[in-house]
Amino acid sequence: MLNHVIKRVRQGKQARSQLLLLLTIAAVLAALTTGCGAKNNEDGVSASQQQLDTIQDNGKIRIGTEGTYAPFSFHDSNGALTGFDVEIASEIAKRMGVKAEFIETKWDGMIAGLDANRFDAVANQVSINEDRLKKYDFSDPYIVSKAVLIVHESNGDIKSLADLKGKKSGQSLTSNLTQIAKANGAEIVQVEGFNQAIDLLLSKRIDATINDHLSFLDFKKQRPDAQIKVVDETDEGSTSAILVRKGSKELVEAMNEALADMKSDGMYNTISQKYFGADVSK
Repeated sequence: MLNHVIKRVRQGKQARSQLLLLLTIAAVLAALTTGCGAKNNEDGVSASQQQLDTIQDNGKIRIGTEGTYAPFSFHDSNGALTGFDVEIASEIAKRMGVKAEFIETKWDGMIAGLDANRFDAVANQVSINEDRLKKYDFSDPYIVSKAVLIVHESNGDIKSLADLKGKKSGQSLTSNLTQIAKANGAEIVQVEGFNQAIDLLLSKRIDATINDHLSFLDFKKQRPDAQIKVVDETDEGSTSAILVRKGSKELVEAMNEALADMKSDGMYNTISQKYFGADVSK
């Protein structure tokens, strides 16, 4: 057909236009065919599947964590890296058939390290939020933390958040928990953090504090005789999960399967009870 058109080129401008159009179409089709063939030959499988295959071939998954954030990621008295997140991630890796290799990194550089491919995932109480979901993928949540209202054990006046009106609540001014206390009419007493709030509460210099439930559970695990109690909690909590690069579908699926198995056979609860004395998955 091309030869026939070429013969007609001398007959005028219209024939030349037809030839140019045919040649262009032929070139585009050839490029598309070549491109598809190359992609299939070079990749064979998706980049996401290749990522999981590489982890399995290497026999390890590199996990970024702080190592200074008890009880989630820290060093025990013998200097060994341990913690709730460390044990959860290690068990997930084990059930994926690989070993967890932890790379300790300061929080400020944690996500940048993931971007730079220094590790395959981050296990460090990374909360799920809209901004992160736009740029990264997450496993299913493995821990939930709600804001709880903590009072002295002898306090019988404060039974709910609404009872905070006119009461002194120890809060860090930079925390969003302070807004909950203010919304319920509390008089805010500034504190530097959880430990100071608890000290003031134990000495009855404040009436209450709204704080993180996980921090409360950890404190009670360390000091079970401390005379404080939780009397109320918020309806919604923040969830944390393992963070991975965007487009890690197969890796996320493998992690989620391992997590589901852990919860089904009781291993998750064993780890949760060890660090918090409670099931922190919900």
